[in-house]
Amino acid sequence: MKKLFLPLIAVAALTFGASEAKAQAPFRSALGVVFDGNDGANVGIQYKTALNGPQALQLQAAFRNSWVSLGADWQYERPISGAEGLHWYAGVGAQVGFWTGDGDGHTLIGLRPQIGLEYKIPTIPFGLHLDYKPYLGLNHDKGFHGDGFTFGIKYVLK
Repeated sequence: MKKLFLPLIAVAALTFGASEAKAQAPFRSALGVVFDGNDGANVGIQYKTALNGPQALQLQAAFRNSWVSLGADWQYERPISGAEGLHWYAGVGAQVGFWTGDGDGHTLIGLRPQIGLEYKIPTIPFGLHLDYKPYLGLNHDKGFHGDGFTFGIKYVLK
């Protein structure tokens, strides 16, 4: 009986968590294109998925000449009252970048706090986001870089 009871509790908890996440997030998951950086020169792909309640995980890979960056962001998001489909979010993420432009290559590691807006278009399965993501370099590019903005277009999967 105990072997049957524990899996049932786990399934019930996961079901409740999924319905709670759906109620808080503008969508469950989405895949899109992102323009990252102060000049929009980093172009990449992005995947976002809702977690429990008002939390989301966003994964990103961006590319440019001699540069590849990979990032993961945790976000706390809430709807804006009276604006259907519009949410604000804040969070923090980590990024690792690989630079090969000067012949010897560097690996760059940093943290990216963020704040932004996301709009899920109510009538079609697309969303847009705009955020401010400054960068705190931890190794080769130590220090604060405050010129990080991203813009993205996502296709809502579910």
